Amino acid sequence: MKIQLFQIEIIEGEVKQNENHIKTLFEEKLETDTEIVVIPEMWNNGYDLQHLVEKADIDLTRSLPFIQSLATKYHVDIIAGSVSNKRDDNIYNTAFAVSKTGELLYQKDKTHLVPMLDEHYYLTGGNGVPEVFEINDTKASQIICYDLRFPEITRYPAYQGAKIVFYVAQWTTKNLNHWRSLLKARAIENGIYVIACNSVGDVNNENHVGNTYAGHSIVIDPNGNIVEEAGNQEATLTAEVDIQKVAEQQQNIPIFENLRPDVYKYAE
Repeated sequence: MKIQLFQIEIIEGEVKQNENHIKTLFEEKLETDTEIVVIPEMWNNGYDLQHLVEKADIDLTRSLPFIQSLATKYHVDIIAGSVSNKRDDNIYNTAFAVSKTGELLYQKDKTHLVPMLDEHYYLTGGNGVPEVFEINDTKASQIICYDLRFPEITRYPAYQGAKIVFYVAQWTTKNLNHWRSLLKARAIENGIYVIACNSVGDVNNENHVGNTYAGHSIVIDPNGNIVEEAGNQEATLTAEVDIQKVAEQQQNIPIFENLRPDVYKYAE
């Protein structure tokens, strides 16, 4: 399975400019045999949190048709990152995925909000765990940025049979070592592919003056090996994924056969 990740700089509050950038990448960088494209978190407005009341999408009425048009035009499945999205008088950080025929495959609001970026003042956290959906005949799930830090979030879809978990993010350089380490851990502890698409560029937040988005979009196999990794500039990352390796890894190390939920304890 051939997958491309579009690691881009997202211009805060400039949805049309961001859409045009993504459209240009599909026109100029998409390879004809690519089966899945991945784009980053909050690609419509970025972290222009103070203005999302006016600028956020409304129940995906702009973002979904835009992605659907790209999916059907280029006949490619799209892990459509996430967008700021207003629904029921709340604003969410909503991830979604679209098939090559334009079908909405998945939709999930970010569960854990980032206190370091003041998300909790502007966004509402989603409820429920990430679910499994099928993309390109493969069971997968999609998780947003800070949710990476909570291993329980990934364990459920992996236990339910997801072979790939896609992470979409705007993760900062300050915590780049966490990004790489946690992504490898999620792959290893579940025996699955982890495919993560991040953004690049400056962080315009008073708590992160001088910080940048880290890039380093990455594809990690079920044994924790890095298949491909980008640097810290805009890039198109292309990787071949062998789904059979998931079954092999989970047979070699039968994690899910050895779970002991009867002895686990969780914070309340």
